[in-house]
Amino acid sequence: MARLMKEYKINNLRNVGILGHSGSGKTSLAEALLFTTKTIDRLGKVDEGNTICDYDVEEKKRKISMSASVAPFEWKGVKVNMLDLPGYFDFIGEQIQGMRACDVAMIVVCGAAGVEVGTEKAWNYVNKIKLPRTFFINKLDRENSDYDKVLAQLKDHYGISVVPIQYPIGKEADFKGVINIISRTATVYNPKTKKMEPADIPAELEEKVDECKQMVMEAVAETDEVLLDKYFSEGELSDEEIYKGLINGCVSGDIAPVMCGSAASVIAMDALLDDIIECFPSPEYALSQKAIDKKNNKEVRVNLNEKDPFSAFVFKTIADPFVGKLSMFRVITGKITPDTSVLNTSKDKNEKIGSIYYLRGKSQLPAEEIIAGDIGAVAKLQYTGTGDTLCNPNFNVEYDSMNFPEPVMSMAVVPKAKGDEDKISSGLGKLIEEDPTFKVSRDVENAETIISGIGEAHLDMVASKLKNKFGVEVALQIPKVPYRETIKAVSDVQGKHKKQSGGHGQYGDVKIKFEPRTDGSDELQFVDQVVGGVVPRNYIPAVEKGLKECIGRGVLAGYPVIRLKATLHDGSYHPVDSSEMAFKIAASLAYKKGLEMASPILLEPIMKVEVIVPDEYMGDVIGDINKKRGRVLGMEPEDGLQKVLAEVPMSEMFTYATDLRSITQARGSFRSAFERYEEVPAAEVNKIIETAKALKAEA
Repeated sequence: MARLMKEYKINNLRNVGILGHSGSGKTSLAEALLFTTKTIDRLGKVDEGNTICDYDVEEKKRKISMSASVAPFEWKGVKVNMLDLPGYFDFIGEQIQGMRACDVAMIVVCGAAGVEVGTEKAWNYVNKIKLPRTFFINKLDRENSDYDKVLAQLKDHYGISVVPIQYPIGKEADFKGVINIISRTATVYNPKTKKMEPADIPAELEEKVDECKQMVMEAVAETDEVLLDKYFSEGELSDEEIYKGLINGCVSGDIAPVMCGSAASVIAMDALLDDIIECFPSPEYALSQKAIDKKNNKEVRVNLNEKDPFSAFVFKTIADPFVGKLSMFRVITGKITPDTSVLNTSKDKNEKIGSIYYLRGKSQLPAEEIIAGDIGAVAKLQYTGTGDTLCNPNFNVEYDSMNFPEPVMSMAVVPKAKGDEDKISSGLGKLIEEDPTFKVSRDVENAETIISGIGEAHLDMVASKLKNKFGVEVALQIPKVPYRETIKAVSDVQGKHKKQSGGHGQYGDVKIKFEPRTDGSDELQFVDQVVGGVVPRNYIPAVEKGLKECIGRGVLAGYPVIRLKATLHDGSYHPVDSSEMAFKIAASLAYKKGLEMASPILLEPIMKVEVIVPDEYMGDVIGDINKKRGRVLGMEPEDGLQKVLAEVPMSEMFTYATDLRSITQARGSFRSAFERYEEVPAAEVNKIIETAKALKAEA
């Protein structure tokens, strides 16, 4: 593997995030660029599981990227950090982390499939964070690939800003090279030398190239008054003006340059590299970072520069059972050298930086210094997590943290071997450090560990990592629903506990009226209406305590009882044989009898759900909510989409992340929160009681 250049400045850096629909060829593109720049001497393939960026066991097995990885290389005196980001929607957290370290996004589009959901999502996200964006039309040697058709689609979707700066030579199996539209030069692949070589522009494409160059000049002129005047008066701009205008237009988001090629066949990679250097902004052009100046607690904007003291943002954490915790950071100001002390302003703790590294996939390359704009890693920091700021103690700033989506799917983790609970708990703790979109909670009532994430594949991956990284096998199952019980009617019953056996006997006698509690509280409401001392004062707390212990189990299916009012109004006692214990038992006898006579019912948790979808899926989404025994409460527009408000039983929501994705081709999103308990429909009650009994029998 090639070593990294020693000397470089901020303007000789490019940080490019590759994103797009899953399977559009992002990892293959990173591999082809590493190969073209002679950073690696053998081209890896995703199908063979030997690429630099997909190094995790799970990525090799599934043949998809699941985490953001960095692949630095050099080209013509410029260092490029390529960040290969997952296209699969469950790993959106990795995309958010990776984009925080980039100055420009390159959205990869398949030349045959064209604009897909992942293309739209990538565009919307980079638009939201105001990141410069470019397109790379890949797989042009594939059957049915069509550059013109995809370019038209991109223009149609994203408007005038989409500008072609490269044009392909040949189609499908005959695709062999590209034309640089600005310099009007062409390169073609020579199968004998396996290299791209200069060539003449084919005569039939001359007109097309002129038309594209006109498009580029117009787009560039639109971004600058001076260039616009020159373009109007002279009808053209110099190549230098076009390149400068492209960078400025890219930075402002007014221009999205389009390049093309085939990563798998390594065709047109040289031309792409040249354009990354010529047309992509360096970190000097990056948006200023929002931060809090901790000295006076004011918001400030910090520009990437080498002059200020050191500061960096930790955008990702890798939990490795062998190496320990690896923190990946991007230097915002100044530079960092090994063996320095820094301040973590997010936690207000000092950290000791030991060795610093550049990462290339999983390889750690020792670094002597890492400058502003560049990306590095450090191992074994004690307090630092994803989203933290590290800086020189004299430069006390804290950068804005990242916003991650809330988990929407939960599963219970069941150990396959007894006694693995501690290992599971420790493994999950390390995975939480690595993945901010993943949460772990404990359901004490059902004694279950619950993991929550973005979707099915996300939670599957967690289970696989527990096995591969921490040596513990688990099964995932749908969590138990926390049903409740209550009563609908009123009952007035006696509970009498009388036992005679040699010596002291036991005697407790209570009359309790049970009725539904109607003041909105779920707790047990205990009312003491005893008169004339029929139950002595000192035994009344025992009656209440007995009832409180009982409500943990209902009479229908053994679920906790809520909304119960119990009025103790009569009873009797024995001067010698009565005791607290006897009255507790008497209360429990009254409880069982009283609830059975007061029309006990089952209650289920109801979730408040907000679903955000494009118009065309509204009917299907509402139909699905109705099928899930849900109620649609209303609809309202939100950011060009529709928001459906509904209430749905929790038992129907466990796989909703997967259901909604298939109904809306992954364009829909939702969030849900517990709203209240409601009576279970009669048709469902017997099923729930049977299941509860079966579980009890197993235990």
